Amino acid sequence: MRRIGLIDVDGTGHFPNIALMKLSAFHKRNGDVVEWYAPLFSGHFDTVYLSKVFSFTPDYEFPIDADEIIKGGSGYCISLENGKEIFDKSKNKNLPYEIEHIFPDYSIYPELTKDTAFGFLTRGCPRGCEFCIVGEKEGLCSIKVANLSEFWNGQRKIVLCDPNILACKDWRELLQQLIDSGAEIDFNQGLDIRLMTKEKALLLNQIKIKEIHFAWDRYGDKEKILPKLKLFASITAQNPNAHKAIVYTIVNFDTTIEQDLDRIYTLRELGYWPYIMIYDKEHCKRVYKDLQRWVNNRVIFAKCSKFEDYKH
Repeated sequence: MRRIGLIDVDGTGHFPNIALMKLSAFHKRNGDVVEWYAPLFSGHFDTVYLSKVFSFTPDYEFPIDADEIIKGGSGYCISLENGKEIFDKSKNKNLPYEIEHIFPDYSIYPELTKDTAFGFLTRGCPRGCEFCIVGEKEGLCSIKVANLSEFWNGQRKIVLCDPNILACKDWRELLQQLIDSGAEIDFNQGLDIRLMTKEKALLLNQIKIKEIHFAWDRYGDKEKILPKLKLFASITAQNPNAHKAIVYTIVNFDTTIEQDLDRIYTLRELGYWPYIMIYDKEHCKRVYKDLQRWVNNRVIFAKCSKFEDYKH
């Protein structure tokens, strides 16, 4: 029996670390003792795992008393060069197959995972957006990596972290699994509205979704995106339980403020809530933070129709 320590380096308190839940399940199945690592009080461990998702999170700063220290996660593979995130493949560590496909140990996050399942049905994305590491990390093809039963066993809610499930060739099967679950589904990444079809929209409208998310990242995709947004809105209008959709809108990357405002006003006219995401928020101009505060506060955005009026 070995003593295993876990460190959630991000430690946001809002989202569980899926890799650590799987590592915990694997070691417990093998008879090991698994604990959260606490400096000064924990004593000696055989192995301590550190997992970090976000590059901006500072690394763990305390000494670790262990025979083996293993670090993993996207946060350890990303560096910022000339204002852009660079992914270093040589530092990327994937979980072994038997750990990647084990049922997660939700007990290590009792409050965050209460009646909620977390996981991926697909990995990869064909878009290769410059501001996103998914293409480099997971590949430029969306592929099925799991069935829902691999991380869900009847919880009332399911949080999906898939980067582009609609691009997967198995999308019909996977969306049907979500329908059949009867659970409330949270697609926490923006669904690719450019891939929307009538069939996909009809299936999505059979899923219990509190709030659906799309994304309008490239301003140049306007002519592709608008017809798809209108298509989805027309089908959603027939669903009495539908909620207003959110559209993630990245700014401070390759658009002007005028183009940003055009996207914001257009989305509001179509009945969607824009949601501003600032690229490199730490070094952006003040105007982008003002824009984010105006749009993302729904009460203010609903009452103040123009950005110019908000600034004054």
